[in-house]
Amino acid sequence: MRVIVTGAGGFVGREIVSQLFSRGNDVMALDRVLPGLPDGVEQVAGDLSDPAVRAEALANGCDAIIHLATVPGGAAEADPVASRRINVDAMYDFMLEAAEVASCPRFVYASSIAVYGDPFPDHVDDATPLSPKMIYGGHKAMMEDAVAMFSNRGLLDGVTVRLSGILARPKAPSGLKSAFMSNIFHALKANERFTCPVSAHGLIWAQSVACCARNFLHALDLDVTLLPPTRAVALPAQRIAMKALAEEIARQCGVSPELVNYVPDHALEVAFAAQPPLATPLADKAGFVHDGSLEALVTSALATLK
Repeated sequence: MRVIVTGAGGFVGREIVSQLFSRGNDVMALDRVLPGLPDGVEQVAGDLSDPAVRAEALANGCDAIIHLATVPGGAAEADPVASRRINVDAMYDFMLEAAEVASCPRFVYASSIAVYGDPFPDHVDDATPLSPKMIYGGHKAMMEDAVAMFSNRGLLDGVTVRLSGILARPKAPSGLKSAFMSNIFHALKANERFTCPVSAHGLIWAQSVACCARNFLHALDLDVTLLPPTRAVALPAQRIAMKALAEEIARQCGVSPELVNYVPDHALEVAFAAQPPLATPLADKAGFVHDGSLEALVTSALATLK
C-alpha cells in the first residue's frame, strides 16, 4: 500500500510512519521538518500550504492518505490566520488534488474532541452534536464536513477519527494547551516535582501514542459501512483522574506521587480535565480500541518518552 502521511514529523506522525513502514508499506512522509524517520521512507519537506510541496508528495499517486498536519489548539487560538491557512484551506486543496491523481483513495483525517466545545455536555456519545468554541475545534469540525462531502461525491473514501489526549508527547513547546498530560510523565520519570495545572480529581480522556497509531492503521482498511454517514467517530479512550494517572506513573517509575501538587487553572480544567463519561459504540463495533487499562497505557506511554 502506498500511503502519504502529512504531519509525519510530529509526535503521532512519527509513530504512524514507523508502524506503516515496519509492515512493508510504501510511505511518503510530508512535513516541514522530518526528524528520525526510518531509512527508506520517502520524504517531502515543506509547508502544506505550498502547492509545489503538495504536488511533489502526490507525484507518484497513492492508495491512502493519513492527514495529521495541523496548527494545534493553543497555536490556532493565537494565530487564527495560520489555522485557517493550514487546517482549512491547505487541507481542502490537498483533498482536491489527491482526488485528481488517485482513484478515490482512503483518506484518514485526524480530528479532535475539540469539536464538542467546552464545557462538555454531561455525556458524550455517537449522537452528541458538535459545538466547537475554540478556533481549532471550529476548523476541525468544518473539515469533518468536507471529508464527508468528498466521500459522498466519490472523490475520496474518508474516515475521520476524533483524538483525545495522546500520551506521552515530548517535553517541548508544542502549542498544545493539554501539554500537562504529557509533562507529568517526564517530571516523574526524572524524579522531579511537578505542578499540575488541573485538580487531582480532574478527568481526562487518553490513550497511548502506540495505540493511537494502531487505530490509524486499522482505519486504512476499515469497512466504512460500519461508520455513520458523517464518516466520523471519536476514538475510544480511557477516562482517567489526574491523581490516578500520577500515582500509576509514580509506581512504575519508582518515585513518590507526592512529587505532584495540584494548582488548578479553571479555564484549563474546564477545557481539558472535565471530561464526562464517553461512549463510543460505533468506533468499538468498527474495531477501534483504547489501551485496555491504566497500567497498560502508562507502560506504553513511558516507553515512548524521549
